[in-house]
Amino acid sequence: MELLTINNVWMMICTALVFFMHLGFSLLEIGLTRQKNTLNILFKNIFIVTVGLLLYCLVGFNLMYPGDFNGFLAIPKLGIGLGDMQNSFTNADGTLYATGNYTYWTDFLFQGMFAATAATIVSGAVAERIKLAPFMIFVVIYVGVVYPIAGSWKWGGGFLDGLGFYDFAGSTLVHSVGGWAALVAVWLLGPRIGKFKNGIAQAIPGHNIPLATVGVLILWFGWFGFNGGSVLSADPGLTSLTLVTTCLAAAAGGVAAFLVSTALYKNFDLTMFLNGILGGLVGITAGADQMSPTDAILIGAIAGTIIVFAVSLIDRLKLDDPVGAIAVHLVCGVWGTLAVGIFGNLAGVDQFISQLIGVGSYAVFCIGTSFIIFFVLKKTIGIRVSEREELEGLDGHEHGMSAYPDFRMNEH
Repeated sequence: MELLTINNVWMMICTALVFFMHLGFSLLEIGLTRQKNTLNILFKNIFIVTVGLLLYCLVGFNLMYPGDFNGFLAIPKLGIGLGDMQNSFTNADGTLYATGNYTYWTDFLFQGMFAATAATIVSGAVAERIKLAPFMIFVVIYVGVVYPIAGSWKWGGGFLDGLGFYDFAGSTLVHSVGGWAALVAVWLLGPRIGKFKNGIAQAIPGHNIPLATVGVLILWFGWFGFNGGSVLSADPGLTSLTLVTTCLAAAAGGVAAFLVSTALYKNFDLTMFLNGILGGLVGITAGADQMSPTDAILIGAIAGTIIVFAVSLIDRLKLDDPVGAIAVHLVCGVWGTLAVGIFGNLAGVDQFISQLIGVGSYAVFCIGTSFIIFFVLKKTIGIRVSEREELEGLDGHEHGMSAYPDFRMNEH
C-alpha cells in the first residue's frame, strides 16, 4: 500500500506538471503573435483545456481505453467510474485503482491533460485569422472523438499495439495527431494578410518574445511530467533515465537549431533556438525510456536541425504557421517516432517498419478527419475572419476588448 501511495503521488505531481504546460503553450503563442490578437489566443487555450477535460470525462476516456474491442473502434460508455473498468480493481474501502500503481481517478486525470494538448497545437498554427466559433466546434469533435480513437490504437491496446508500434509518451499519438490537423487547417485557411509578397515570405514579428521564452521554459518544465509520468509509476531508475534523456534532447535540439540557423542566416535567432528546444522535446518523447544519454543527444540534435529546414520548407510551400507548430510537433513528432527504430533498446528493421506503419496510419486518419471537419465548416459557416477583422485584430471584433488597454484613457 505504501508503494501504491508513492506511485500515485508521483502520478498526481506529473498530472499537475502537464496541466501547467497549458500556460506554457498560451504564453508561447501570444508571444509569437501580434498584440491585437492576444485575448483571442488566450480564450482559445482556456476553452481547449476546460472543454477538453469535460469531453474526455463524458466520452473520450472510455473511447480511448475501451478494453476488449476490435482494435480500431469501440463504442464507449458515457462518463467515468461507471460499469466495468479496464485494468481496475476495488479496494476494501471501495476506492478504485488502475493497474495497482495509481488510482483509477489519477489515471483519468493524467490522460485527460494529454487530450487537450493536440488541439492546443492547432490553435497556434491557425492564430490571427480563424473564426472563434468554428474553431471551438473543431475542438469539440477532434478532442472528443478523433484523438481518443487514435489513442486507442496504441495506448488502448488496439491494432498498432499488436503490430509492435511504440510511442512512449506521444511523439505521434499527441504531437503528430495535432500536427496533421494543424497542417490541414493552415492549408484551408490560407496565409495571414501580408505574410507573402510576390511569393516571398515576410517576417511578422511576435509582440512579446520575453513571454514566448517564458512559455518555452514552462513547457520544458512541464515535460518532466509529460515524459516522467508516462513511466506510469515512480520507479526510480526508469523515471530518472527518462528525465535525463528528455532534458538532454531538449538541450541538444536548442543548440543545434541555433547553430544551424546562425550558419545559414548569419544572425542569432532566439525564436529558432526556442523552437529547437521544443523540437528536441517532441523528438525524444516517443522513446525517452528506451534511449541512452548519447542517443538522446543525437535525436535532439537532429530534431533541432530539422526544425530550421522545416520552417524554411513551410514558407516555400506558402503555408503560414505563426508559431512553428507544424515544424515542431508534426515534423519532429514523425522524426521522434521513427527514431525509436533507429536508436535505443528497440532499434531494428522490424521495429522501424512498425514505426513507419504507425506514422502512416495516423497521417491518413488525422488528415482525413481534420479535412472533413474544417472543409465542412469552411463551406457552411466559414472559418476565416473578414479582412477588416484581421487587420484591426480579433480581440476587438471577437471579444470587444483589448488585452492591453490604455489605462490612461480611463483616468478622470
